[in-house]
Amino acid sequence: MISINQDALSRCREQAKNNHAAMLAMNAVTANGIGKASTDIEALKKNVHEYSVLLKTGEITSQNQSGRCWMFAALNAMRFGLIKKYNLENYEFSQAYPLFWDKLEKSNYFLENILATLDEETGSRIVAFLLTAPLNDGGQFDMFAGLVEKYGVVPKSAMPETVCSSATAEMDKYLTLKLREYACKLRGDYRRGESLESLRAQKEDMLSTIYRMLTICLGFPPEKVDFIVRDKDNNLIREEGLSPQEFYEKYVGWNLRDYVSLINAPTGDKPYGQAYTVRFLGSVHEARPVRYLNLPVDELKKAAIRQMQDGEPVWFGCDVGQRHVRELGIMDTRSIAVDKLFGTGFPMTKEERLDYGESLMTHAMVLQGVHLDAEGKPVRWRVENSWGKDKGKDGYYLMSDDWFSEYTYQVVVHKKYLSPEQLAQYEGEMKVLEPWDPMGSLAL
Repeated sequence: MISINQDALSRCREQAKNNHAAMLAMNAVTANGIGKASTDIEALKKNVHEYSVLLKTGEITSQNQSGRCWMFAALNAMRFGLIKKYNLENYEFSQAYPLFWDKLEKSNYFLENILATLDEETGSRIVAFLLTAPLNDGGQFDMFAGLVEKYGVVPKSAMPETVCSSATAEMDKYLTLKLREYACKLRGDYRRGESLESLRAQKEDMLSTIYRMLTICLGFPPEKVDFIVRDKDNNLIREEGLSPQEFYEKYVGWNLRDYVSLINAPTGDKPYGQAYTVRFLGSVHEARPVRYLNLPVDELKKAAIRQMQDGEPVWFGCDVGQRHVRELGIMDTRSIAVDKLFGTGFPMTKEERLDYGESLMTHAMVLQGVHLDAEGKPVRWRVENSWGKDKGKDGYYLMSDDWFSEYTYQVVVHKKYLSPEQLAQYEGEMKVLEPWDPMGSLAL
């Protein structure tokens, strides 16, 4: 059969109508949708929000209609130590502040990549890739580290949310329009004989325009900030006139070079024990490149557990939309029984899903708890999300260990939780992946 004919359609129709389970499923799905109709109540009963290792952080944050999860997750992890050290009920860093610098740095990074590919045809795969998304909200932990090392952090009061930071689509639309216009001009001027030196001078003026657009949308980033809080005992803690870098060094103090990204990419082209980077993935041009160490998923779990047992939460990246009961915040391979609903299995492996575009990292959150069985093996994980208090269980999510294995791709831990062999592998020569590799995806 080359095309679908009437005989084939008739057979399909009769087979479906004679399948009583399918007819019941049709009634359930048309009235309730796939997610609700396929939710396995018995499986849900096994997901109890209790944990043998539990870290309590501040109040749940909300990224609203923006793709800043990677920033929120990192800032939420960073604030944990500050809240604990100064005996605070809650504290929140500004998420609009790194957003401003991220947009400016991504604009520069994009324009530099355009200059680096001037000899490529406009229709080449690499130029087409660069033009697809000159800048969006998403990112990786190493990209966040580059921003913090250069610009520091500030209290939320020093640069609060704006309409454009909370809902970034409109701002991104016009910044993207401008960057594509600039790419067109730079490439056109190059074909007309302009020197690279002249094009770079143009780029400086272009960035000045981008900066102005960002200030209109987000306001000016502060040059000095104050740390003024009251602890749980009503004691006032006060320090004024700090630069964002000074504020970060004094009140966070992480050496970001000590934190490493571990990935689980069980594909044939990425042997375990190898360090990787991704071509054209970054934001701050002079920052360290994105660097991963690919390891079996159990090694990611071990490192994350050890860091939490020592009292520090863990940034991680996953494919959050898979097998997810959104109303309850349950990420569990058993809880969404779509195979039973449709009468067909979905047997692709993690490797196959990566290779065939079915899954990749889409979202970053914070691990702040884990339940271990009598043998010390993980059963379920507590997750701090940045979707507000109304999502999940008061803003917290539960991830089964099976779901971790299947859909978690990255954890960021202090390098002390790596073995000497793993650390040597991480610091070894990196294999460069193409920009469209699934490990180059951005968390939103």
